Amino acid sequence: MRTRGGVLVANIIAGLALGFTVANIGFGDYAELNRMFTFQDLRMLLAFAGAVGIIVMFFALLRVRRNLGRIHAGVVPGAVLFGTGWAISGGCPAIPIIQVASGYLPALVTIAGVIVGIRLCRWANTRYFHLDTGSCGQ
Repeated sequence: MRTRGGVLVANIIAGLALGFTVANIGFGDYAELNRMFTFQDLRMLLAFAGAVGIIVMFFALLRVRRNLGRIHAGVVPGAVLFGTGWAISGGCPAIPIIQVASGYLPALVTIAGVIVGIRLCRWANTRYFHLDTGSCGQ
């Protein structure tokens, strides 16, 4: 039986390993991300595609099945906002943490933007959209 402490330690170790790897191969570098989004350098894009391919194989081996019914109403606008924010700021929600840890302090603005965005999403969802509770990073 797993203990909460053991799972926490495993998550911390995995997070540190991921952060070290991402920072070490340059995926936390804004210029590198910009080259990916402008298709000047396909290295990162191919790395992401490779990661998706690997997880698809693991899901197939583990026989993970998803119900691919109707798409959630927030997927398309959320994807557009996420991609736009990533292209402008140079980081998805995890990358700015790595950038700050690497000494790139302007990424603090991105982290603040993520926090404000989550709060705005929760407010808009409560007031206007009434989607399920998991749609705003909860």
